[in-house]
Amino acid sequence: MTAKKSLTIFDHVLVPEHRVLSKEETEELLKKYNIKPSQLPQIKTSDPAVQALDAKPGDIIEIKRKSPTAGVYYYYRIVVED
Repeated sequence: MTAKKSLTIFDHVLVPEHRVLSKEETEELLKKYNIKPSQLPQIKTSDPAVQALDAKPGDIIEIKRKSPTAGVYYYYRIVVED
């Protein structure tokens, strides 16, 4: 008998890597860019990536994107309620 492999949204080639920042990383990010959490782009709790990470409103998500010109760059979003 073969076991079925459980796939996640992150297994798809077009979905970039996501992760929830720790409290310390969040503080460093906000201090580095001299911003408030409300100044970050938003991502809703209904987003499949947010649900897969079990992120809560107020968490900051780091998205690692690949670019043919910039190489790898990071994008940050704050989780908000729908």
